[in-house]
Amino acid sequence: MTKKLWFQVGVGILITLFIIKYVVEVNWIFAPILIVLKTIFLPILISGVLFYITVPIQTFLEKRKVPRWGSITFILLLLIAAIWAAIAIVGPPITHQVNNLIENAPMFIQEANHFIIQLFQQTGSLPGWLNDTVTSATESLQSISVKFGKWIVQFLQSIIQGTLILVLVPFFLFFMLKDHEKFLPFVTQFFSGETKSWLTKTLKDIDEVLSLYIRGQILISTILATLLFIGYLIIDLNFALLLSVFALFMNVIPFIGPWIAFIPALIIGVIQDPMMVVWVSLTTLIAQQIDSNLITPNVMGKTLKIHPLTIITVLFAAGSLAGFLGILLAVPGYAVGKAIVSNIYEKRKAIKETANKTI
Repeated sequence: MTKKLWFQVGVGILITLFIIKYVVEVNWIFAPILIVLKTIFLPILISGVLFYITVPIQTFLEKRKVPRWGSITFILLLLIAAIWAAIAIVGPPITHQVNNLIENAPMFIQEANHFIIQLFQQTGSLPGWLNDTVTSATESLQSISVKFGKWIVQFLQSIIQGTLILVLVPFFLFFMLKDHEKFLPFVTQFFSGETKSWLTKTLKDIDEVLSLYIRGQILISTILATLLFIGYLIIDLNFALLLSVFALFMNVIPFIGPWIAFIPALIIGVIQDPMMVVWVSLTTLIAQQIDSNLITPNVMGKTLKIHPLTIITVLFAAGSLAGFLGILLAVPGYAVGKAIVSNIYEKRKAIKETANKTI
């Protein structure tokens, strides 16, 4: 019985639960470690994303006989130049639009309340069941908006560790670029034989999944945000640049990200001109169709092989458990877990086939 998969999984779950239980009970011992981990988690996360974005540049340069120190220096200078250009070019108009939005916030709130009151007045003439449905949907949207607002605040609070991040991110990125080839040999040196081969393949699969997701999702999000910005300019939507930058970050979240980005654009459109709702919706629809039919299939393909329903379920579960940061990490975390489970399944299958041949 001890060799059965269900028994081994059950024992593993029980051991994990016991570990979590005793970690919670002796929290005073682990509290300093958790504080350190929370402090360095965000810098390591940002460094990891930058690493996967820039490592192809390093590979390209080193194939052309550029030394390691030269490729790292070039990448760091390129990142500094990109940040400076973003601040110098995009910063002033973004700041202006943010200040304008803050100044007009009371008027926007008043207009939004007026629109909601009119909406409820219209629903009075609807059938009872439809009226209840509209009311329930409105309450759900309000609840989601409040939760999402809290997630954004928490995320911004975590980002406002400015000095620490500015120091740690280049530090971590430097060593990731310098020593990334040493990670796999370091981990696998403690194993041998088939276990070492299996672990090597699993880690390579995880690396491939993460690189595909991070590079692909960022590229898709950038293209989609650019399309939305062009569309918003064409229809003359207020705060076009600010809404597009917001969409750039939200579109990193698969499936629900574009809908999150659509909500503030729709609200601004309603307040600016009721007919603008049609144009904002049409612009978003066109951009989404271009993305889903042309950009995403060519950039991401079906390499991750995750069903859309699975992604949505994972995103909502992660959002409930860990907030906005959980949503950001849900899909890549699930993809990594799936790669590990797939390799475990393949190894067990190979062991069974070998045993059957022996018999």
